Amino acid sequence: MTATISTGSPRGSGPSASTRPSAGSSRGSRPSAGSAGSPGKIRRSSREGYKVNWGLTVLMLLASLTIIVPLYFTVAMALKSADQIGTGTGLGWPNPMHWENLAEAFVATNFPAHFLSTALVTVFSVLGSLATSSLAAYAIARNWNRKFFRGSFVYLLSAMFIPFPVIILPLIKQTALLGLDNPAGVVFLHVLGGISFNTLLYIAFVRAIPAELEESARMDGATTWQVFRKIILPLLAPMNATVGIFAFLGSWNDFLLPQMMIADPALQTLPVVQMLFQGEFNTDYSLAFASYLMAMAPTLVVYILSQRWVLSGVMRGAVK
Repeated sequence: MTATISTGSPRGSGPSASTRPSAGSSRGSRPSAGSAGSPGKIRRSSREGYKVNWGLTVLMLLASLTIIVPLYFTVAMALKSADQIGTGTGLGWPNPMHWENLAEAFVATNFPAHFLSTALVTVFSVLGSLATSSLAAYAIARNWNRKFFRGSFVYLLSAMFIPFPVIILPLIKQTALLGLDNPAGVVFLHVLGGISFNTLLYIAFVRAIPAELEESARMDGATTWQVFRKIILPLLAPMNATVGIFAFLGSWNDFLLPQMMIADPALQTLPVVQMLFQGEFNTDYSLAFASYLMAMAPTLVVYILSQRWVLSGVMRGAVK
């Protein structure tokens, strides 16, 4: 009886050694590394991590066609002869290619002189837009609690809703009375016309810059101008590129203001001069497109060189 009680003690009531899983069997019962992370599963998980959004891809391809097709059409038309255009070859690539069209358009438009005029108007328009808009945005963003600056922002913002053709005639008359019927007047109106939108972009960017950076500089004795020039302006580099490329494209491609304001034909810009290929009864498309292609080259170069800054400025300025 005593032996029976000792045999049925709690110590002996647990699972026997034969039924307990051994250390080796416990390790063996777990999924092995090879079975858990088999090559097939690893490849499948890596493919899942790099899924292709086909809807977005197709949309981007269709959007890119709106740029590629007109660019191809411009190059093809610039290298065709009048006979090739008249035969109705459509979008076909010219064979043979007539490179002499570029030389003839270069001479017909007096390209160097009018290119210089266009470049000067564009450069000063860009510099003026960067200077006025960045300074106005910095003043408004750092004095947002004052009614005057908030009112100035609303005033600039409301100007964006006024169609420019509505006010162009009064502006042209005023600039003519001031003796600004020349490229300088065009620069003035380019800067004035873009200050609302450019300031709006700058304000969103400036308000994202911590004010502590300026406070530490002022503790060291820096003035407001020194703070802006040495601290704020370097940080505005992405937005400067964004505003600069917008101002560059708007000024370089502008046709309406130069045509209505510049009285001296020798000082006209390229978009206006290119109208000489369009006559009353016919249009020389080959030379016209050749001149368009030459005028387009600087804009492509500028955008390719600054596209990284442009995208960065747009993304940073969109989020406070």
